[in-house]
Amino acid sequence: MNPLRLALLLIVSAAADDVTQAQTPAAASTTETATATNTPPPRRVGFKAPPPPRNPVPILPALPVPTDVSFYATNDVPHGRVEVVHYTTPAGTEKRMHVYLPPGYDANTQQRYPVLYLNHGGGENDSHWTAKGSTHCILDNLIAAGKARPMIVAMPDTGRLVSGKPPKPGEDDACTKEYLQHIVPYVDGHYRTRTTREGRAVAGLSMGGFVTLNTGLTHLETFGELYVFSSGYWPDQLPVFAENFKALLSQTNLNERFRMPIYFGVGETDIAYLNSMRTMAVFNDRGIRTFSVLSSHGHEWLNWRRYLWQTAQVMFPEDH
Repeated sequence: MNPLRLALLLIVSAAADDVTQAQTPAAASTTETATATNTPPPRRVGFKAPPPPRNPVPILPALPVPTDVSFYATNDVPHGRVEVVHYTTPAGTEKRMHVYLPPGYDANTQQRYPVLYLNHGGGENDSHWTAKGSTHCILDNLIAAGKARPMIVAMPDTGRLVSGKPPKPGEDDACTKEYLQHIVPYVDGHYRTRTTREGRAVAGLSMGGFVTLNTGLTHLETFGELYVFSSGYWPDQLPVFAENFKALLSQTNLNERFRMPIYFGVGETDIAYLNSMRTMAVFNDRGIRTFSVLSSHGHEWLNWRRYLWQTAQVMFPEDH
């Protein structure tokens, strides 16, 4: 045979061997995949899928764009009203609270309403959720559009009461005591409210987010929904939170006690960003349902108005 032709045959033969060797593992992998697909996965001993929740997770509406002001403008719709009321603590301290009553409250004398307890941030007071947050306009517009249930919004002054330290369940802090002994009884005693946990939600921004966690989470017999805006425990308090709430967060039926997933909304340049994410992770690690909303901008009313607009549309779901 011609030496050149013999050399060419040897090269072709070697190349064919390389192709066969390269294809063989792939073929074996394909066979293994097919076999694995046809074989049921091993069952985990003692594993049981959670039951479907009473209230399925709704789709949160997208936040308004940062330049949108129409959702909190004073539009041509039926308006509710805001009352400024006072109550006195046993220590003789007079406290003030702003209360939003939805359109039709005075005319529909037989109707009872759910209540959102909405908390302000540090250095502010009960007036800021209307003066800067435009709560009354946001609710008027949503109710008129049929996007939110008519609700009462109670906005108390919790300055000098709120603590950034997570309490042990059963050891109420000063803010929680005022809520249970004065704020909630006042609202239920003066307005036509739904006096069950299903009729109460608690939300708060920044410092007010601690009210949601310290008061709402420790008293799920009183509050059924929790909303945290730009807030979360500081790093040195996270281990304390995880330890103090370990028994509560380990309850197998805890998700059933929340009528909506716990909401955490925070801005991408928010000073509370890491605190919010790390606190939410404690819930996630225990399998607790959460809403996680990351918005543009930071620790400011531009965001808090949008979070209220978004969450008001999923509050107080009808039972299914």
